[in-house]
Amino acid sequence: MATLPNPLPKLTSDPTGAALGLQLPPGRLVDATDEGQWHEPLLWLADDMAVPGAWAALAPARRTAGLLPVLVDAGGGHGGPEVWELAPDAVSYPGDHDADEVLADLWEEYAAGETQQEWPGLADATADPEPGSGSGSAEDPDAVAMDIADDLVGSGGLLEEPRLALVPARRSADIPAAIGWSGPVNHEGDTARLSAVLRSWEDRFGIRVVALGFDHLLVSVAFPPTTLAEAEAVAAEHFAFCPDNFLQSNDTSIRAYAENRLLGRPAWHFWWD
Repeated sequence: MATLPNPLPKLTSDPTGAALGLQLPPGRLVDATDEGQWHEPLLWLADDMAVPGAWAALAPARRTAGLLPVLVDAGGGHGGPEVWELAPDAVSYPGDHDADEVLADLWEEYAAGETQQEWPGLADATADPEPGSGSGSAEDPDAVAMDIADDLVGSGGLLEEPRLALVPARRSADIPAAIGWSGPVNHEGDTARLSAVLRSWEDRFGIRVVALGFDHLLVSVAFPPTTLAEAEAVAAEHFAFCPDNFLQSNDTSIRAYAENRLLGRPAWHFWWD
């Protein structure tokens, strides 16, 4: 696997990011892992809490420096990413995994006994490649992500102390793996396998990774399911991906989860115990 150069070390002597074509607010580089200091920064983290419009201000970093924005929750009992016990050395490469195989494995381990069903396979894509050519949406996934990010920092609640971060990653789905995020460690030890699923959701539903906490993840969805049948098919993937969404909530059935959390919803939230 050819890895992209990490531009974050340049911010050590150039904290505003001017050499990368950026105008960064005050922030710091995070290189702390569960095994000590990593050999290079894993992310840049803003010092101040995010406000509406902050995501849009950092969006050019994707084009100019190959850095992708994500909100991180630096508050609550778990603190920020510098104390999350990031484990980049325990993560493989998302492109080495097949989303269908990953979900089938997780379904067999966590969902089959609860649902008494065989793994149904991946849901069909809901995205419409040509605006106006069918029942799909013409939404821009990056614009949807920006709107969801602004809603998160404007409404409060889900993120106790939202701060913007920049991560060197090929695509949004790779952000959790790129920083060695270990939020789902009790469910899946190699976050790259979950990023492989997120890649598939990028392709089929236009998701973007918008927010990370110590043990939870939120993605925006440009092309959510619009029928109950579509939503139920996606709900099966969610059960395998994050069984705690079902087993520790009122939406314990595939149908209830599909109706209440997926049908036409522009954001999906996952939490692991």
